[in-house]
Amino acid sequence: MLKKLLAWLRRPAHTGYMLLLGGVGGIIFWGGFNTAMEYTNTLEFCVSCHEMGQVHQEYKQSVHYKNRTGVRAICSDCHVPRDWGRKVVRKIKASSEIYHKLIGSIDTPEKFEAKRMVLAERVWKEMTENNSRECRNCHAYTSMDFHKQTQRAREKMEEAMNKDTPCIECHKGIAHKKPVVARDD
Repeated sequence: MLKKLLAWLRRPAHTGYMLLLGGVGGIIFWGGFNTAMEYTNTLEFCVSCHEMGQVHQEYKQSVHYKNRTGVRAICSDCHVPRDWGRKVVRKIKASSEIYHKLIGSIDTPEKFEAKRMVLAERVWKEMTENNSRECRNCHAYTSMDFHKQTQRAREKMEEAMNKDTPCIECHKGIAHKKPVVARDD
């Protein structure tokens, strides 16, 4: 059986068919893969599980949802890199989030709140390590009108710019409720 298949493939016409079939199959796979990647970057996808409902309500109260300029950042703007390679890596990391959804480790508001600090610290660490790359996609020091900021904000922003401080160092809780640190009383 295998010998017949190999003999059939060795014929030039059949090899051409196989290359054509492989090319068409590759295009279909790539198109489907890319479509799925882009769909998982939509707000609708991000808030489709009930665990994210609470986070979505917090986001809707933030300046990233509604502001004087009318610009709205969605989940993927802050949590998914724009360049393709880093985006794929982030999607692979996100598979652990799907795993936790499936096993139910954050399927109630109480379980989510119990893990909120761990989840937030994970995001803050990544944002610190990449120098708040996703923030800087929209917020560039060179585009800021420092003279329109309050004196304290201007001083802090200019200091951050001069030191190249990651945005997340000062702006934790900007789009979501900041986790409450449990105290031992």
